[in-house]
Amino acid sequence: MEPFSIKLELRIDWSELDLFGHVNNLSIQKYIQSAKINYLEKIGLMQSQSDIEIGPTLVSSTCQFRKMLFYPGNVTIYSNVDLIKTTSFRMHHKVMNDQNELIAEAHDIIVLFDFVKNHKHTIPDEIKRKITELENYTRP
Repeated sequence: MEPFSIKLELRIDWSELDLFGHVNNLSIQKYIQSAKINYLEKIGLMQSQSDIEIGPTLVSSTCQFRKMLFYPGNVTIYSNVDLIKTTSFRMHHKVMNDQNELIAEAHDIIVLFDFVKNHKHTIPDEIKRKITELENYTRP
């Protein structure tokens, strides 16, 4: 598996099951959301949203469900940023079960947004630096 900068482990809750006895796809999306917020907190974007009303907004999300997930157990979500642009970046997530099997794979496009002026905002160099440090790569 390619390197991922963030690892989030969550316990599967019985309430997340559907009528067929496996974890509902919506719950898997919630796991991915938790991992995304965890990453955004680490790079300081959640704080900037509350402080200066410039923060992340999700503009695109795709998810491929590969295998059913069952209770009881844990789920691990690995996340990274694999592309940074001027006002946006792309996140990649892999959801794994206790047997280290791929359950789902997702990609999100996050845009930095000025909620007062109602338009995109350039990602500050400090945030790009934090992402780069977290990902341990150098952008060309």
